[in-house]
Amino acid sequence: MFTKIYEKIKSFIKTNFKELIILVVIVLLFTIRLPYSIYTPGGAVNLNERIVVEDGYETHGSFNMAYVSMVRGSIPFLLISYIIPDWDIVPAEDITADGEDLDEMLEREKIYMQESMDAAIINAYQKASAKIEITGVINEVAYITEQADTNLKIKDQIIAVNGKEIHSLADMQKIISSLNEGEKVELQVIRDKKEITCDAVTYRVGAEAKIGVSLVTTYEYETDPAVSITSKASEAGSSGGLMMSLTIYNQLVEEDITGGKKIVGTGTIDILGNVGEIGGVKYKLIGAVKNDADIFICPEENYEEAMEVAENKGYDITIISVSTFDEAIKKLESLNSSN
Repeated sequence: MFTKIYEKIKSFIKTNFKELIILVVIVLLFTIRLPYSIYTPGGAVNLNERIVVEDGYETHGSFNMAYVSMVRGSIPFLLISYIIPDWDIVPAEDITADGEDLDEMLEREKIYMQESMDAAIINAYQKASAKIEITGVINEVAYITEQADTNLKIKDQIIAVNGKEIHSLADMQKIISSLNEGEKVELQVIRDKKEITCDAVTYRVGAEAKIGVSLVTTYEYETDPAVSITSKASEAGSSGGLMMSLTIYNQLVEEDITGGKKIVGTGTIDILGNVGEIGGVKYKLIGAVKNDADIFICPEENYEEAMEVAENKGYDITIISVSTFDEAIKKLESLNSSN
């Protein structure tokens, strides 16, 4: 029986060996990853469908989060990028930190996305004078440098450094910067819901002592009314923070600041309401226009590039730049009053 099966397989391979070789080559071409990614025009996610404030006010327009599409740098896609306009090759080293691959970068970006969600909720509730109580602070390891001499891991929650409780990256930096080069640092950490002790050794960067660890601060809180945000496993990054905050705020207040328009935008947001620069504004603006946006919001630092792209492509879209959450609200209110 096994001899017959073997003979059939052997015969099939002999008859179809050319086609099989071609198939193997095609599979290899698409699966072999080169140290590049390709940025392509993205789209817009309707946040009114993702974010729900309990008993929130109705929105007649929409707030949308702009995104960039990224394709892994396989040989066929790299070749296609030379043909299709606005498909741009980006070396992996330009979007990853030292010693980090693309998968590790995406994992770090997921941590940043949670940080942006927390900042969005806190800003919106505070601006709308709605009830929010911060009940806890989590300082999570987001990145470890190649120079670091430590047994810390990404996603470790640091609760104390050399016996001193910390509440932020600044707290940790203050303790570390007072140490000498080569000193051992003891860190109390929560890993997999268990408290453990880790260590690190200081090294010098200029005049300051470092341990080569970057933290992201997220929060535990209670809100009234309740709010829920739905995201996909494939989504990551902090650039949707501003638009999430505007979406939540608009459901908390009676006035509809969309003015019935489709608003697409991008920008990070921190706990104080500062809006930060993002990458890939070109691709986000192209995606916004393809999705028939009326207004595009971007950080102040990205405004010049966005206007240049709009002018070169002849786009008929209102572009506004903002540096704070408050400014974004005021500019939208001003646009509504002038129409």
